[in-house]
Amino acid sequence: MHSPHDPYVRVRDAREHNLKGVDVDVPRDVVAVFTGVSGSGKSSLAFGTVYAEAQRRYFESVAPYARRLIHQVGAPKVGEITGLPPAVSLQQRRAAPTSRSSVGTVTNLSNSLRMLFSRAGDYPPGAERLDSDAFSPNTAAGACPECHGLGRVHRTTEELLVPDPALSIRDGAIAAWPGAWQGKNLRDVLDALGHDVDRPWHELPAAEREWILFTDEQPVVTVHPVRDAGRIQRPYQGTYMSARRYVLKTFADSRSATLRAKAERFLTSAPCPLCGGGRLRPESLAVTVGGRTIAELAALPLTELAGLLPADGETAKVLTGDLVSRITPVVELGLGYLSLDRATPTLSAGELQRLRLATQLRSGLFGVVYVLDEPSAGLHPADTEALLTVLERLKAAGNSVFVVEHHLEVMRGADWIVDVGPLAGEHGGRVLYSGPVAGLAGVAGSATARHLFDRSPAPVRPTRAPRGSVTVGPVSRHNLRGVRAEFPLGVLTAVTGVSGSGKSTLVGEITGDLPGVGRLVSVDQRPIGRTPRSNLATYTGLFDVVRKVFAATDEARVRGYGVGRFSFNVPGGRCETCQGEGFVSVELLFLPSTYAPCPDCGGARYNPGTLEVAYRGRNIAQVLDLTVEEAAEFFADTPAVARSLAALLDVGLGYLRLGQPATELSGGEAQRIKLASELQRGRRSHTLYLLDEPTTGLHPADVEVLMRQLHGLVDAGHTVVVVEHDMSVVAGADHVIDLGPGGGDAGGRIVAAGPPGEVARASGSATAPYLERALDGRTRR
Repeated sequence: MHSPHDPYVRVRDAREHNLKGVDVDVPRDVVAVFTGVSGSGKSSLAFGTVYAEAQRRYFESVAPYARRLIHQVGAPKVGEITGLPPAVSLQQRRAAPTSRSSVGTVTNLSNSLRMLFSRAGDYPPGAERLDSDAFSPNTAAGACPECHGLGRVHRTTEELLVPDPALSIRDGAIAAWPGAWQGKNLRDVLDALGHDVDRPWHELPAAEREWILFTDEQPVVTVHPVRDAGRIQRPYQGTYMSARRYVLKTFADSRSATLRAKAERFLTSAPCPLCGGGRLRPESLAVTVGGRTIAELAALPLTELAGLLPADGETAKVLTGDLVSRITPVVELGLGYLSLDRATPTLSAGELQRLRLATQLRSGLFGVVYVLDEPSAGLHPADTEALLTVLERLKAAGNSVFVVEHHLEVMRGADWIVDVGPLAGEHGGRVLYSGPVAGLAGVAGSATARHLFDRSPAPVRPTRAPRGSVTVGPVSRHNLRGVRAEFPLGVLTAVTGVSGSGKSTLVGEITGDLPGVGRLVSVDQRPIGRTPRSNLATYTGLFDVVRKVFAATDEARVRGYGVGRFSFNVPGGRCETCQGEGFVSVELLFLPSTYAPCPDCGGARYNPGTLEVAYRGRNIAQVLDLTVEEAAEFFADTPAVARSLAALLDVGLGYLRLGQPATELSGGEAQRIKLASELQRGRRSHTLYLLDEPTTGLHPADVEVLMRQLHGLVDAGHTVVVVEHDMSVVAGADHVIDLGPGGGDAGGRIVAAGPPGEVARASGSATAPYLERALDGRTRR
């Protein structure tokens, strides 16, 4: 029995995911790093076991209603955990994208700024004081009535809606109309209303054209469809909707990204004429602080905003002090280039997590365990020191900080390290070492030790000569001002710079229609799906082949089961309780809903009949449960499956299960799955690959595996451009484009461009000293 003041969190017999009955003791009140190769089990230990158990205990302490839900959600597979304080999790999950969520709302800085305007703002003579809600574009009291608080209005014109006026309505003059039946329906309704749908558009009277495209009326009329041979179509009541109304409705309401993108082609976006893009009512924009409106202050980088806030008057002084103290940790974490009105969907997962971390610094919590998921993701080496300072401050406030991390500098700055491995998936799940960082040096078989204590990087790779180049620019977007850049072809180019320097903006300007590009493949970190229904096997296309294999078995033929029977997305073979998801959504009062295994199929996704068909002793659910590595052995003689699996193994994803839901994959894993899908298609003509921080979430040992693939693509005649912070990757590139020198307004220009050795000597570059250090290691070797 441990004393209540036991200074350790003691985990006994942890079996979550691939953990093999792990026992580990981690001290409280320290910064402890959990590390190991991707898929080794470190997240299963930190998040799946320690944090999940803390969350379960919280549920137990609340109402019986919540306790009932615990059984549905499931407790972590662990013998016992003692010495565990309450836990706060900061993961890299993205919030649902909404244009109304911003840096200000995530950090609560907007609340403080609105309070400053409400209590200490300069009001026009005779104007009455406004409540703080009147300064929010997300409330009825504050939102501009014209644009509903969005700051922009979407309009359309006849030229956009009808690109070819020589066509008749029947021939498709109104390009903005929907396809298939709905488009024909609108045409037939117009016909029934007496409009000539066979006359060229430009011959129709102007008033008629105006009504067809822009009317807000929605007349209902009886439509008598033209009878097709052999088909009886009865008359029906059809409602007319103008082309403008259809496009605006689709753009505002559709959940389909494809339909919204199509609708957007027929719209122009302009600042709202009433609020000028300020998003607020005129009376709210009439109030100023320091001569500026709240919209003007919210558009400034945080570093600039902090210096402009007033300090005169007692109320203003108190509120300004609060604001500055909230801004300071955000700036410390290298995010001073962000503005309060920057929309959340435009932030990277790393930026979003660091904003939440900065907010936690102000929360004043004491005695909790913070469990963080790679806070260094997307962080330039220059900003890593600031991150370590913030983690130390959380510790100094009386908390424990458990960090899942791959960044070597964060490991070196920790008090304690837990190394999980030795390899991924089935070959991992053991704690190789738990103790002070220096002690890891003597652990044989630790991939982390090899990289942490051997500072000499990989051997020098001869620099390749480019075969021409692609010119981008001049680009004037975000903080880039007339920037021109040359990307050499046939080599590997690394684009570097501190967070917010303009790297992604510049690379985003490379399009398929630029001379010299040829085929363009952009591999980003967006999820491969947003529900457990989307998984590794379905995304890569290998599941189509697996289903054919099952449909070809003798048992399936006897039963009359076709390929569709083995899909969990259509009725027939799937479990109908969970609709083939394997999970049911559990709604938690006042908490985000969570997924629990289906009570009927237990997560198998299929009904009993389907599961009775076996191929080589395994049913379809058991095949989906295989790791990529196991499946490569199982399907070795099925070429179409083996090719997909070989591509996944080549990018270091052998530890993932075929049926692993998209919701469980990190951004880095999703990006590597997309890369593997591309690699399995075989070599084509010259392709330019764009990758945005491909090493995010990768252990240094996995970075080596990935870079072998990328260098292989270049050796095969292709071009690779990576946005990257990992200096070992940058040192191995053929060409470097460094942006900066700072973030936001302090960045947005090319500081240096050339081979890594040249850029490492550039003055005024934040990247140069770190790149020089990485290159020094190479020359020593």
